[in-house]
Amino acid sequence: MKNLVALRLLNQQLVAPQFSDPVEVVGHLGAMQAQEYRLMRWAVAMRTKKPSAKAFKEAYDSGRILRLHLMRGTWQLITAEDYWPMLDLCASKAIKVIKGWMSSNKISIPDEELMRIREILIETASANGSVTKEDFMQALDEKDIRMDDHRLSYHIRMAELSGTLCSGDLLPMKASYALTTDKLKPKVKIDRDEALMRFTRKYFQSRQPATLEDFVWWSGLNVSDCRKGIALLGDTLHIERWKGRDFYLTNDCRTRGFRKGQFLLIPPYDEYLIGYKSRDIVLSPEHRHRAHNNSGIFQPIITYDGIVCGNWSPFKEDCRVEFFESNYGVENVQEAWKVYKRAMLNS
Repeated sequence: MKNLVALRLLNQQLVAPQFSDPVEVVGHLGAMQAQEYRLMRWAVAMRTKKPSAKAFKEAYDSGRILRLHLMRGTWQLITAEDYWPMLDLCASKAIKVIKGWMSSNKISIPDEELMRIREILIETASANGSVTKEDFMQALDEKDIRMDDHRLSYHIRMAELSGTLCSGDLLPMKASYALTTDKLKPKVKIDRDEALMRFTRKYFQSRQPATLEDFVWWSGLNVSDCRKGIALLGDTLHIERWKGRDFYLTNDCRTRGFRKGQFLLIPPYDEYLIGYKSRDIVLSPEHRHRAHNNSGIFQPIITYDGIVCGNWSPFKEDCRVEFFESNYGVENVQEAWKVYKRAMLNS
């Protein structure tokens, strides 16, 4: 492999992007981490030819892009086309993860309560279309049901993983929810092996070069499922060895379009880091704490030719950066900052 980092940038659409439509970007990546509600828009927009948060909002409000708790029990963006197959693949494992969190927090939700609260969530979303957690809380209060925010969050997650709730309209600062039946076409069942093969292809086409361990981490699936997904792709994948590790690449891997000398302002929880276990390829271990901590909190990062070299502040009026690699300065990222501000002001 000549330049593993360049290949990741190209196939993640972070340089020389191929797509104009935000839906194409999300569909290409399969699923995109969406922990940071405001900056998930930039994560998608920066991978399009003409970054625009307005275009993202239009796709989101129309239900072509959806946000829900899915893989690893965390927030993801997926397309309407991928919704049902990915839910079938990932929901059971995600439910186990969430129940584990509930147990560690000494929270137990009996089936009777789960179904009773779910009916109220359905009733509230049906009556109002797009609703917030506060709307759910008010509906419960009107029925003399007292519930703290933490417990309600688990109810909402379980409703998402049952295919009952998905994202509503894109609000400026807080998540909203809608009935899946109001946003999506009825479920069309596809064979599990077919769904697993598509899921695996999307991962490697967009994050290559990547290892089996990377795929296991990202997908949240069992190792056996991940191995099977790779096997189902057959000879459309091949292995190249780099520094003692085996990396999978598709036979049509993007290799052209990379140009040296580019800074990128990457949002927290972006797939550029969170999509891999092998983050050391682009992030020096001595600076790991500047990008994320052991509790899974990720920071906005700056890359130069794909190597993480600093942090930036997304919500300031002017460009504020702090570099920890080389003697770069704020002047180096002014062009990238202008693109970011122009795109986000279009929201």
